Amino acid sequence: MRVSWTRDGFTWNLVFRLDPEDAITGTVTDGQPVTMATNSCRVVLPRTVAEPHPDLLAVAAWSIVAPWTRRRVRFDRPISPELALALWSGWGVEAGPASGLPRPADGERLALSYSGGADSVAVAEMLDDAPFIHFQREPHPRVPNRWTHYRADVLAALAAETGRDLTIVRSDLEFTLAEPRPGYPEHHAVAAGALLLADDMNLGGLAVGYELGSRWLGGDRYLLRYTPDNPMWAPDGMWGRLFATAGLPIVLPVGGVSEAVTMRIALESRLSPQVRWCLRGDKGGPCGTCGKCLYKELIQAAVERRPLNTTITAKRPVARKWQDPPPYGGQEMIEYGCAWVPGIQNTPFAKAAEHLGATPMSVAWLERCYRPAIAEIPARWRKRVEDYMALEVGYMSDDEARKVETWGTAHGLDHDGSDHD
Repeated sequence: MRVSWTRDGFTWNLVFRLDPEDAITGTVTDGQPVTMATNSCRVVLPRTVAEPHPDLLAVAAWSIVAPWTRRRVRFDRPISPELALALWSGWGVEAGPASGLPRPADGERLALSYSGGADSVAVAEMLDDAPFIHFQREPHPRVPNRWTHYRADVLAALAAETGRDLTIVRSDLEFTLAEPRPGYPEHHAVAAGALLLADDMNLGGLAVGYELGSRWLGGDRYLLRYTPDNPMWAPDGMWGRLFATAGLPIVLPVGGVSEAVTMRIALESRLSPQVRWCLRGDKGGPCGTCGKCLYKELIQAAVERRPLNTTITAKRPVARKWQDPPPYGGQEMIEYGCAWVPGIQNTPFAKAAEHLGATPMSVAWLERCYRPAIAEIPARWRKRVEDYMALEVGYMSDDEARKVETWGTAHGLDHDGSDHD
């Protein structure tokens, strides 16, 4: 793979060309197959910035081209030998040319990659002085937009209403994907703008809203699997090492709490009017008919201890997976919702509730913080998050922490909270 960056005022243009051994169909770090649609994209910053450190440009490019690169990547600017080593140790690719010094890890500010969802807003509540960097999808000049229902303009407008220090970065990089749909080639491509702005904004870290399920319990595609070595979000994982080598470590302030906790924090936050996880709704509110709306409504109803408010029935395609036996993606939150939503037997989750048999006692661990997640936060920001968790959430007991660490194994805890024999 050969990549090159050029710029025209505020706009940074990336062009990448495949080597003979590369392929237009590849695999994202979490296992999702993706097919390339085009070999170029742009990232539009809100202002002109000085040339970023070459390692920052390289990491931004790698977050886009990684799925299709097989043996080597050649950048148009020399990267540090340290970054080349991180790419070799993480992906087994030869990266170069390599010379010069890595970016110093002395940036003073921690920015938040702000999406406007409940997890992101929960981080914003903890870090009330962190600047927001918001990624906004824009059309690609050479790829038709068949996803016009994705309301990136609404999400950006809601971000602007927060009143926080906000930088909006616009990009068409999601249209480099033809299959399965427009989206990030790697989850970390959402940080492309933050990487290009890191020197200009004096950033020493980038906070993201990935929570307990994504960091430790496997997320949607790692079903029922404890993942202390999660390749995407562990500090010692391939991506964690790469970002840290570029002087911009990934920080997970809510990595130790479930979506039930982030939902509660977000709903109690001053930013609650701007919370929006739905990508289809307009300024009037979420669409209420997509699968994500149904999932988040289950969590919100459980947090508020009220019946489910949805018109979606079990016969709808978006509810079909909940009619089958587990395992489920995000199963810990399905268990939480089934345990706490009154009248769950009259909802699209009725079958799931029968299979899971969850109770308030069996899901109590999901209302507290998993302490090892705090230890992963860089020292300069750790105490702030640690104190917030102690005051507002509380920490898991040893038995509750074992629920995390035995997730998906035969050595977990029964739904009544007792140990298996």
